[in-house]
Amino acid sequence: MKFKSQINRVLIGGGTHGNEFTGAYLIKLFEQFPELIRKSNFETLTLLANPKAFAAGTRYIDKDLNRCFLRQNLEDSTLSGYEDLLAQEIDHLFGQNGKTPVDFILDLHSTTANMGVTIIVDNDQPFNLQLAAYLSYVNPSVKVYSSGNSGRGDNSLRSLGKFSVAIEVGSVPQGVLNPDIFLKTEAIIYTILDYLELYNQGKVPAFPNTLIFYRYIEAIDYPRNEHGEIQAMIHPRLQFKDYEVLNPGDPMFLTFDGQTIPYEANSTTYPVFINEAAYYEKGIAMCFTEKQMITVE
Repeated sequence: MKFKSQINRVLIGGGTHGNEFTGAYLIKLFEQFPELIRKSNFETLTLLANPKAFAAGTRYIDKDLNRCFLRQNLEDSTLSGYEDLLAQEIDHLFGQNGKTPVDFILDLHSTTANMGVTIIVDNDQPFNLQLAAYLSYVNPSVKVYSSGNSGRGDNSLRSLGKFSVAIEVGSVPQGVLNPDIFLKTEAIIYTILDYLELYNQGKVPAFPNTLIFYRYIEAIDYPRNEHGEIQAMIHPRLQFKDYEVLNPGDPMFLTFDGQTIPYEANSTTYPVFINEAAYYEKGIAMCFTEKQMITVE
């Protein structure tokens, strides 16, 4: 792996969504025991990103914080919503022109979808892809999801870093601590920090440079009537089948009166975030992805 730039400061963020307890309580753990994330050649900072939402046990107060980091919004002095101002405050602290700019952001999330341990990359930066490839090599059960052109690389908290990934682990209900999910997330955090330390030393061990990942294609809404009301649910044969192939003609939705709505397309896809609770308000039943294998340079 080519050694290009030093990682000097790392930010671990949790509680970006206040009812995703796994990340929030891991931040609490690291605040109490900072030696757990201390490394020899970079500084590690922590952030409980949305403390008011966490205290209330809700995803957000006014709006989704993880959609508030568009540069034009960060520079808009007329905004007054809680999360808008919070995003500006976080940018002033950790953004590239901030008080303590960070080189790498690790944003912790959990999902009600059956995503297992997922690493989310928002772009094709070699650094992010190399890290993702390493993590999937160390733990073959890790899935890598590329948010691609979904816009997540522009408006999420992790967009503030030079480099970044998100950890998305599930399934776990909102507002619930699941010990298995907690421990899996904690373990992969330590693996990432170890990697960054080795990277700074130029000592990352050799590993296969091929990466299988799932690239975002589009978000799919539930069938709705003229009033915007949902008319069907995820089909039982698709529920909990994140990352599994969906072929043309396969059941996708089931209407309330028992009618199957199939997947109508000419190509296969691999749905993720199937039936994510937080996405109902966003009009998303699942995200279609394309499975790819690339060589990471």
